[in-house]
Amino acid sequence: MTHRRSLACVLALTIGTAAGLATNAFAQETSGTTTAATAEAMPDHVVEQFVYKTIVDEISGKQTELFIDWTRPADWKASDSRPAAVFFHGGGWVGGKPGQFEKHSEELAARGMVCFRVKYRLLDKKNKLPPDTCVEDASDAFRTVRGRAKEFGIDPNRIAAGGGSAGGHLAAFLGMMDDETVNGVSRKPNALLLFNPVYNNGPGGWGTARVGDQFQKYSPAHNITADDPPSIVFLGTKDRLIPVSTGEAFRDECKEAGLASELHLYEGQPHGFFNAKKEAGGGKIYRDTMEKTFAFLESRGWIE
Repeated sequence: MTHRRSLACVLALTIGTAAGLATNAFAQETSGTTTAATAEAMPDHVVEQFVYKTIVDEISGKQTELFIDWTRPADWKASDSRPAAVFFHGGGWVGGKPGQFEKHSEELAARGMVCFRVKYRLLDKKNKLPPDTCVEDASDAFRTVRGRAKEFGIDPNRIAAGGGSAGGHLAAFLGMMDDETVNGVSRKPNALLLFNPVYNNGPGGWGTARVGDQFQKYSPAHNITADDPPSIVFLGTKDRLIPVSTGEAFRDECKEAGLASELHLYEGQPHGFFNAKKEAGGGKIYRDTMEKTFAFLESRGWIE
């Protein structure tokens, strides 16, 4: 894919190396210490942050650091080989924050997984450019996590990509599009956790105003092949962005390609129904999506 780089260029991108360890608190894991500015301890998990990419604007010279928040179990060790999930937030490619999947990450960490939440560049609402920078950042972030699997105590062959809405598009994009490796590191996830993903960007689908007749380059639903990962999809029947027929077609085409794919429909629910609520357990529907996520991961031997 051709990426627009007229406004920004990459200064540094750490993939598969130990570069930057001095600035990451997790490098001190063996001594049992953490950096207060980047880490906070909690009873059953630990949350930290690291920069995976630094970008400079060619015109203004302004530097932007793109970070990943990561949540790990309290008993995590760098020598572990745990399953992991990389989450991308929703927001139509123009908004949103990585914290959307914080609660999901905490619950998965309680089941032994290591979870990552990615900050990626957002598109300008004033133009109709395609999501090239979003896709580029998602690809770089995922390869960074996999390339540094030994540092993060994760299994490079058990990393899921997850996301909601536009973040679900990014996760599905990594799963369904042709792989692009950098320094031998793949961006293709081993499973997909998709929450009302806008993964059909073809005619009549979401995002067509930005991708136009180039939808084949951006639409996961139009690029399903036998080497893609298994998926679980959550969708409300009253979602105005994603018709039920879109979810059913994606599931059926995955199965025709020999891929395991689950579709869970929630009657009368709108777009964004899956988000955790500020109540015990995160809310009834959130609770149900999490239990089904657990079952999906259990069926693959990722968690017990």
